[in-house]
Amino acid sequence: MKASIHPTAVVDPSAELAEGVEIGPYAVVGRESRLGRGTTVGAHAVIGPHTTLGESNRVFPHACVGLDPQDLKYKGEKSLLVVGDDNTFREFCTLNRGCGEGNATRVGSHNLMMAYSHVGHDCVLGSHLVLANSVALAGHVVVEDHVGIGGLVGVHQFCHVGEHCMIGGGAMVSKDVVPYVMVSGDIPQLFGLNLVGLKRAGFGRDVIRVLEEAYRTLFRSNLNTSQALAALAGAASQSPQVAHLVEFIKGSERGIQK
Repeated sequence: MKASIHPTAVVDPSAELAEGVEIGPYAVVGRESRLGRGTTVGAHAVIGPHTTLGESNRVFPHACVGLDPQDLKYKGEKSLLVVGDDNTFREFCTLNRGCGEGNATRVGSHNLMMAYSHVGHDCVLGSHLVLANSVALAGHVVVEDHVGIGGLVGVHQFCHVGEHCMIGGGAMVSKDVVPYVMVSGDIPQLFGLNLVGLKRAGFGRDVIRVLEEAYRTLFRSNLNTSQALAALAGAASQSPQVAHLVEFIKGSERGIQK
């Protein structure tokens, strides 16, 4: 099935549209962009230049996917947005390309980005994410897999959000959020493990118990961070989840939310 392009849409001749792509009324598809099989672009939506969307993505009306980075350093270099499969970009959400020659913003697969959410330049997003309405990710933010971010959350540039965590609505995140936890509040605080999310993801009771022990060691003991990480060395050698938690903290450059 050939691509279907509404007569009022504007598609650059250099754009590549796979079979089954649908471009709606007054939509714009920029130069050297690539849209995978089954991707749909709604009315008045904009796909920027040098943007690659995989298969079966849904771009709703007025979304802007792959436009220039909002960075004063940007001088028109060729930068990229690379998106996987089966993502949903709701009305008025915005995703910026990377900043600088060849730099890229990258998004995985099976993500839902609700209306007015924003992904800044050079972000790296995993898969199975939910960004609720008006979430704003600044530049260079990294979000791992299976993360839920509530409405109106702001995430500071260069922050790192760990897998399987939940961030409550309205939080202003300025430090790294470790994997597997819940964070909430205008000034964010930890509220334990994301137990509902972990169970839904298929984590067994034994895995959750080990993570609960690691959480208590890190955040409910009298140990400082270095001492807590040393105390978790044995558990990390037995549990890939604890090992990931330990390496995440060791690699944090902004410091972790406590």
